[in-house]
Amino acid sequence: MPTDWSDDIVVADLADEPALSEELAHLLERLEASEHTPHVVLNFGRVSYINSSNIAQLLRMRKVLAGKSRQVKLCSVGDEIWSVMLVTGLDKVFRFAPDPMTALAGIQLEDEAEG
Repeated sequence: MPTDWSDDIVVADLADEPALSEELAHLLERLEASEHTPHVVLNFGRVSYINSSNIAQLLRMRKVLAGKSRQVKLCSVGDEIWSVMLVTGLDKVFRFAPDPMTALAGIQLEDEAEG
């Protein structure tokens, strides 16, 4: 279940399948239906594997958020997930942070700079 860290930021602590697909699907539904769309931080600290369906969900989430001038940041990405990002070229598509707090601080700083 995602945590509302603030009015503008949601943090989701993800886990391996089947919870990963369910969590991403739930979050996508919330973002698509929301009038006030938050930024999203996805904590991959407990995820050791992602499949093509998960990648499609991440890309869809990025598209939804970009359309609403919001961003998604992935953090605590382990070596297994990082290698998938490198092989697929998604390391150039998504924004990454070493941990949730750094991701949150980055989003807040970028928001202040734009605002």
